[in-house]
Amino acid sequence: MAKKKTLQKAYENEEFLNSADARILRILAEFLEPQGKFKKLNVADTIVFFGSARLLPKDQALKALKKFNTLDPKRTKGFAEKLRAAQHAVLMSNYYEDAVKLSKRLTEWSLGLNSPSNRFIICTGGGPGIMEAANKGANLAGGLSVGLNISIPFEQFVNKYVSPDLSFEFHYFFMRKFWFAYLAKALIVFPGGFGTMDEFFEIMTLVQTGKIKKKLLMVVYDEKYWRSIINLENLHNNGMINKEDLNLFSFCNTVDEAFNLITKHFEDNYLNDKVVKVIEPKIALK
Repeated sequence: MAKKKTLQKAYENEEFLNSADARILRILAEFLEPQGKFKKLNVADTIVFFGSARLLPKDQALKALKKFNTLDPKRTKGFAEKLRAAQHAVLMSNYYEDAVKLSKRLTEWSLGLNSPSNRFIICTGGGPGIMEAANKGANLAGGLSVGLNISIPFEQFVNKYVSPDLSFEFHYFFMRKFWFAYLAKALIVFPGGFGTMDEFFEIMTLVQTGKIKKKLLMVVYDEKYWRSIINLENLHNNGMINKEDLNLFSFCNTVDEAFNLITKHFEDNYLNDKVVKVIEPKIALK
Protein backbone atom coordinates (compact mmCIF):
# COMPACT_ATOMS: atom_id res chain seq x y z
CA MET A 1 0.00 0.00 0.00
CA ALA A 2 1.44 3.36 -1.06
CA LYS A 3 2.46 5.69 1.76
CA LYS A 4 0.40 8.86 1.93
CA LYS A 5 2.31 11.99 1.02
CA THR A 6 2.61 14.51 3.88
CA LEU A 7 1.69 17.95 2.67
CA GLN A 8 3.74 20.93 3.73
CA LYS A 9 2.06 23.58 5.86
CA ALA A 10 1.98 27.04 4.33
CA TYR A 11 3.92 28.63 7.20
CA GLU A 12 6.69 26.04 6.67
CA ASN A 13 6.87 26.60 2.91
CA GLU A 14 9.90 28.84 2.40
CA GLU A 15 9.20 29.27 -1.30
CA PHE A 16 5.69 30.56 -0.56
CA LEU A 17 6.84 32.81 2.32
CA ASN A 18 9.31 34.50 -0.01
CA SER A 19 6.81 34.90 -2.83
CA ALA A 20 4.82 37.97 -3.85
CA ASP A 21 1.65 36.29 -2.54
CA ALA A 22 3.07 36.27 1.01
CA ARG A 23 4.32 39.85 1.00
CA ILE A 24 1.63 40.93 3.46
CA LEU A 25 2.90 38.29 5.91
CA ARG A 26 6.44 39.63 5.68
CA ILE A 27 5.18 43.18 6.24
CA LEU A 28 3.18 42.07 9.28
CA ALA A 29 6.23 40.24 10.63
CA GLU A 30 8.21 43.49 10.53
CA PHE A 31 5.46 45.11 12.57
CA LEU A 32 4.82 42.32 15.07
CA GLU A 33 8.39 41.31 15.93
CA PRO A 34 9.48 44.79 17.12
CA GLN A 35 6.14 45.32 18.88
CA GLY A 36 6.62 42.10 20.83
CA LYS A 37 10.19 42.92 21.85
CA PHE A 38 9.36 46.48 22.88
CA LYS A 39 6.50 45.19 25.01
CA LYS A 40 8.66 42.46 26.58
CA LEU A 41 11.37 44.97 27.54
CA ASN A 42 8.80 47.57 28.62
CA VAL A 43 10.07 50.26 26.24
CA ALA A 44 7.59 53.14 26.43
CA ASP A 45 9.19 55.69 24.07
CA THR A 46 12.38 56.66 22.27
CA ILE A 47 14.74 59.45 21.25
CA VAL A 48 15.69 58.96 17.60
CA PHE A 49 19.07 59.94 16.18
CA PHE A 50 19.39 60.44 12.42
CA GLY A 51 22.68 61.20 10.67
CA SER A 52 25.34 60.06 8.25
CA ALA A 53 26.63 56.49 8.24
CA ARG A 54 29.95 57.77 6.86
CA LEU A 55 31.23 59.80 9.79
CA LEU A 56 34.16 58.34 11.73
CA PRO A 57 35.14 58.47 15.39
CA LYS A 58 37.85 61.06 16.04
CA ASP A 59 40.58 58.47 16.72
CA GLN A 60 39.90 56.60 13.47
CA ALA A 61 39.82 59.82 11.43
CA LEU A 62 43.14 60.96 12.94
CA LYS A 63 44.70 57.56 12.33
CA ALA A 64 43.69 57.71 8.66
CA LEU A 65 45.13 61.22 8.37
CA LYS A 66 48.47 60.20 9.91
CA LYS A 67 48.97 57.62 7.15
CA PHE A 68 49.62 60.49 4.76
CA ASN A 69 52.87 61.23 6.63
CA THR A 70 54.28 57.97 5.24
CA LEU A 71 53.20 58.56 1.63
CA ASP A 72 55.16 60.17 -1.17
CA PRO A 73 52.95 62.90 -2.69
CA LYS A 74 54.63 62.46 -6.08
CA ARG A 75 54.03 58.71 -6.19
CA THR A 76 50.54 58.65 -4.71
CA LYS A 77 47.77 59.15 -7.26
CA GLY A 78 45.35 61.91 -6.24
CA PHE A 79 47.41 62.68 -3.12
CA ALA A 80 46.18 66.27 -2.64
CA GLU A 81 42.51 65.34 -3.04
CA LYS A 82 42.80 62.34 -0.70
CA LEU A 83 44.65 64.44 1.88
CA ARG A 84 41.92 67.09 1.84
CA ALA A 85 39.28 64.36 2.27
CA ALA A 86 41.15 62.90 5.25
CA GLN A 87 41.52 66.33 6.84
CA HIS A 88 37.82 67.01 6.34
CA ALA A 89 36.96 63.62 7.86
CA VAL A 90 38.76 64.71 11.04
CA LEU A 91 36.69 67.90 11.12
CA MET A 92 33.44 66.00 10.54
CA SER A 93 34.32 63.49 13.27
CA ASN A 94 33.37 66.19 15.79
CA TYR A 95 29.73 65.34 15.01
CA TYR A 96 30.37 61.68 15.90
CA GLU A 97 31.87 62.69 19.23
CA ASP A 98 29.01 65.12 19.93
CA ALA A 99 26.46 62.37 19.23
CA VAL A 100 28.21 60.08 21.73
CA LYS A 101 28.19 62.81 24.40
CA LEU A 102 24.57 63.81 23.82
CA SER A 103 23.31 60.22 23.80
CA LYS A 104 25.24 59.39 26.96
CA ARG A 105 23.85 62.42 28.82
CA LEU A 106 20.28 61.75 27.70
CA THR A 107 20.55 58.10 28.72
CA GLU A 108 21.96 58.99 32.14
CA TRP A 109 19.11 61.46 32.57
CA SER A 110 16.46 58.93 31.57
CA LEU A 111 17.92 56.27 33.88
CA GLY A 112 17.46 58.71 36.74
CA LEU A 113 13.70 58.96 36.22
CA ASN A 114 11.28 57.36 38.64
CA SER A 115 9.56 55.08 36.16
CA PRO A 116 8.52 51.42 35.98
CA SER A 117 9.03 51.59 32.21
CA ASN A 118 12.11 52.14 30.08
CA ARG A 119 11.63 55.75 29.01
CA PHE A 120 13.25 57.85 26.29
CA ILE A 121 15.48 55.04 24.98
CA ILE A 122 18.02 55.96 22.31
CA CYS A 123 16.97 54.64 18.88
CA THR A 124 19.01 54.67 15.66
CA GLY A 125 19.19 52.96 12.30
CA GLY A 126 21.66 50.54 13.89
CA GLY A 127 24.50 51.13 11.45
CA PRO A 128 27.85 52.97 11.53
CA GLY A 129 28.57 56.70 11.78
CA ILE A 130 26.14 58.82 13.79
CA MET A 131 24.02 55.74 14.43
CA GLU A 132 26.95 53.95 16.04
CA ALA A 133 27.84 57.08 18.02
CA ALA A 134 24.36 57.36 19.54
CA ASN A 135 24.20 53.65 20.42
CA LYS A 136 27.70 53.94 21.89
CA GLY A 137 26.69 56.84 24.13
CA ALA A 138 23.74 54.85 25.50
CA ASN A 139 25.98 51.84 26.05
CA LEU A 140 28.56 53.91 27.94
CA ALA A 141 25.80 55.18 30.22
CA GLY A 142 24.66 51.62 30.95
CA GLY A 143 21.33 51.98 29.17
CA LEU A 144 19.41 50.16 26.47
CA SER A 145 19.39 51.34 22.87
CA VAL A 146 17.52 50.32 19.73
CA GLY A 147 18.97 49.57 16.29
CA LEU A 148 16.54 49.49 13.35
CA ASN A 149 18.86 48.10 10.70
CA ILE A 150 17.97 47.89 6.99
CA SER A 151 19.23 45.40 4.42
CA ILE A 152 20.95 47.41 1.68
CA PRO A 153 23.98 46.65 -0.52
CA PHE A 154 26.42 49.07 1.15
CA GLU A 155 27.31 50.98 4.34
CA GLN A 156 24.76 49.31 6.58
CA PHE A 157 25.66 46.75 9.23
CA VAL A 158 24.62 46.43 12.87
CA ASN A 159 27.05 48.26 15.12
CA LYS A 160 28.30 46.54 18.28
CA TYR A 161 26.70 49.00 20.69
CA VAL A 162 23.04 48.17 19.95
CA SER A 163 21.35 46.22 22.75
CA PRO A 164 21.13 42.63 21.42
CA ASP A 165 17.45 42.22 22.34
CA LEU A 166 16.59 45.50 20.57
CA SER A 167 18.43 44.86 17.31
CA PHE A 168 16.18 44.48 14.25
CA GLU A 169 16.78 43.75 10.58
CA PHE A 170 14.24 45.25 8.15
CA HIS A 171 13.62 44.60 4.48
CA TYR A 172 10.95 47.28 4.02
CA PHE A 173 12.01 50.90 4.43
CA PHE A 174 8.45 51.98 5.23
CA MET A 175 8.15 49.54 8.15
CA ARG A 176 11.50 50.72 9.50
CA LYS A 177 10.31 54.33 9.23
CA PHE A 178 7.10 53.40 11.02
CA TRP A 179 9.11 52.21 14.02
CA PHE A 180 11.25 55.34 13.95
CA ALA A 181 8.09 57.43 14.26
CA TYR A 182 5.91 55.18 16.42
CA LEU A 183 7.61 55.51 19.81
CA ALA A 184 9.61 58.69 19.25
CA LYS A 185 9.12 61.69 21.53
CA ALA A 186 12.17 63.55 20.18
CA LEU A 187 14.14 63.40 16.96
CA ILE A 188 17.73 64.65 16.54
CA VAL A 189 18.99 65.22 12.99
CA PHE A 190 22.78 65.25 12.77
CA PRO A 191 24.60 66.07 9.52
CA GLY A 192 23.93 63.50 6.83
CA GLY A 193 23.11 62.88 3.20
CA PHE A 194 20.15 61.65 1.15
CA GLY A 195 19.01 59.07 3.72
CA THR A 196 19.10 61.53 6.60
CA MET A 197 17.17 64.15 4.65
CA ASP A 198 14.63 61.55 3.49
CA GLU A 199 13.96 60.43 7.06
CA PHE A 200 13.81 63.96 8.46
CA PHE A 201 11.54 65.34 5.74
CA GLU A 202 9.15 62.40 5.94
CA ILE A 203 8.72 62.80 9.71
CA MET A 204 8.40 66.57 9.32
CA THR A 205 5.71 66.07 6.66
CA LEU A 206 3.77 63.72 8.97
CA VAL A 207 3.84 66.37 11.71
CA GLN A 208 2.95 69.19 9.29
CA THR A 209 -0.05 67.27 7.95
CA GLY A 210 -1.24 66.19 11.39
CA LYS A 211 -0.63 62.49 10.85
CA ILE A 212 1.62 62.56 13.89
CA LYS A 213 -0.42 64.25 16.60
CA LYS A 214 1.83 63.80 19.64
CA LYS A 215 4.23 66.53 20.75
CA LEU A 216 7.33 65.45 18.84
CA LEU A 217 10.41 67.65 19.23
CA MET A 218 12.62 67.82 16.13
CA VAL A 219 16.16 69.08 16.74
CA VAL A 220 18.41 69.90 13.78
CA TYR A 221 22.01 69.71 14.95
CA ASP A 222 24.44 72.38 13.71
CA GLU A 223 22.67 75.25 12.02
CA LYS A 224 25.73 76.22 9.95
CA TYR A 225 25.96 72.80 8.32
CA TRP A 226 22.27 72.46 7.50
CA ARG A 227 21.87 76.02 6.21
CA SER A 228 24.75 75.34 3.82
CA ILE A 229 22.87 72.28 2.50
CA ILE A 230 19.23 73.41 2.31
CA ASN A 231 17.46 76.77 2.45
CA LEU A 232 14.17 76.04 4.17
CA GLU A 233 13.35 79.73 4.56
CA ASN A 234 13.34 79.99 0.78
CA LEU A 235 10.49 77.47 0.66
CA HIS A 236 8.44 80.02 2.60
CA ASN A 237 9.73 82.93 0.50
CA ASN A 238 8.47 81.13 -2.61
CA GLY A 239 5.10 80.33 -1.06
CA MET A 240 5.72 76.59 -0.81
CA ILE A 241 5.22 76.32 2.96
CA ASN A 242 3.62 78.47 5.64
CA LYS A 243 5.86 80.59 7.85
CA GLU A 244 4.78 78.64 10.93
CA ASP A 245 6.05 75.44 9.30
CA LEU A 246 9.56 76.70 10.05
CA ASN A 247 8.69 76.24 13.73
CA LEU A 248 8.29 72.49 13.32
CA PHE A 249 11.97 72.06 14.18
CA SER A 250 14.64 73.80 16.25
CA PHE A 251 18.32 74.34 15.49
CA CYS A 252 20.88 73.40 18.16
CA ASN A 253 24.63 73.94 17.89
CA THR A 254 26.05 72.37 21.03
CA VAL A 255 25.52 69.28 23.15
CA ASP A 256 24.45 71.41 26.12
CA GLU A 257 21.91 73.31 24.04
CA ALA A 258 20.40 70.12 22.62
CA PHE A 259 20.34 68.33 25.99
CA ASN A 260 18.61 71.21 27.73
CA LEU A 261 16.03 71.65 24.97
CA ILE A 262 15.18 67.94 24.82
CA THR A 263 14.91 67.35 28.57
CA LYS A 264 12.79 70.49 29.00
CA HIS A 265 10.48 69.24 26.23
CA PHE A 266 10.04 65.95 28.08
CA GLU A 267 9.50 67.62 31.45
CA ASP A 268 6.92 70.02 29.99
CA ASN A 269 5.00 67.46 27.95
CA TYR A 270 5.62 63.93 29.23
CA LEU A 271 6.56 64.23 32.90
CA ASN A 272 4.38 65.47 35.75
CA ASP A 273 6.37 66.94 38.64
CA LYS A 274 9.20 64.65 37.50
CA VAL A 275 7.05 61.56 38.13
CA VAL A 276 6.69 59.66 34.89
CA LYS A 277 3.29 59.01 33.41
CA VAL A 278 3.60 55.54 31.89
CA ILE A 279 2.38 55.66 28.31
CA GLU A 280 1.33 52.31 26.91
CA PRO A 281 2.07 51.98 23.19
CA LYS A 282 -1.02 52.09 21.00
CA ILE A 283 -1.36 51.24 17.34
CA ALA A 284 -1.48 54.81 16.15
CA LEU A 285 0.91 57.64 15.39
CA LYS A 286 -0.20 59.84 18.24
